Amino acid sequence: MKILVATEKPFAKIAVDGIRKVVEDAGYQLVLLEKYTDKNQLLSAVADADALIVRSDKADAQVIESAKNLKIIVRAGAGYDNIDLPAATAKGIVVMNTPGQNSNAVAELAIGMMIFMARGQFKGISGTELKGKKLGIHAYGYVGKAVATIAKGFGMDIYAFDPFISNDIMINDQVKPVASVEELYKISDYLSLHIPANEKTKKSIHYELLSLLPKGATLVNTARKEVICEESLKKMFETREDFKYVSDVAPDCHNELLKYEHRYYSTPKKQGAETAEANINAGIAAAKQIVAFFKHGDKTFQVNK
Repeated sequence: MKILVATEKPFAKIAVDGIRKVVEDAGYQLVLLEKYTDKNQLLSAVADADALIVRSDKADAQVIESAKNLKIIVRAGAGYDNIDLPAATAKGIVVMNTPGQNSNAVAELAIGMMIFMARGQFKGISGTELKGKKLGIHAYGYVGKAVATIAKGFGMDIYAFDPFISNDIMINDQVKPVASVEELYKISDYLSLHIPANEKTKKSIHYELLSLLPKGATLVNTARKEVICEESLKKMFETREDFKYVSDVAPDCHNELLKYEHRYYSTPKKQGAETAEANINAGIAAAKQIVAFFKHGDKTFQVNK
């Protein structure tokens, strides 16, 4: 079996070493395609691969069609919108992600961004504290749960909305479940967004929802830019001088929002999972899932069922 790791932005060496050990201990061959600059390099490398590990690299229909032997693709991370699921499914290719491996990294960044905005982006002006503020968590998956765990240490009042998670789980975590997404937005001083980007959620964070946020509220997006309706985001800045937005994924209207310098901030590129620990965890988890799939038929983390 040939396992290809295709990464425009490579894993750290310690992660690659861990991946190699998992793959070679299983008796498989590991091939690396790192820092490639031309899609044709990927198309060539994947042609005879049995398995593919990617980070943010695009495994589109062309890539999938070029991979004659491919049986499984694993996205080392939680999001998998960079993989063409219908194309993979049509060819009988299993697609997986590695949920939970990046969760703490993203959660720490989300809390850090709350502090950053609460303290006026560290520009020397008087700020506010997180203690006692209402935190709304939109989607209580691995990352949302990690955000809640950290926020409890700050003394925040935590609420969550997720129709796919039992209220009992939230209550057990000392998080207050709410019945609707509208209720969540109405009460949140800080709204931490963790929904995936799919056909149902793209542009679902719109003006009607955002306008429910209390005065002075901050929206924190460490999910995907596609879930935000950018026209609505611009309208919020134009009509609500108290509204703040911070993100680790710059919207397409980034340059237009720079004039709201005290209320808007985005990192230059996606930062949520950019820690050494997350890099190692996700890469090794991807390798283990591929081995388990080939050895035992394990499809636990399949996302194109």
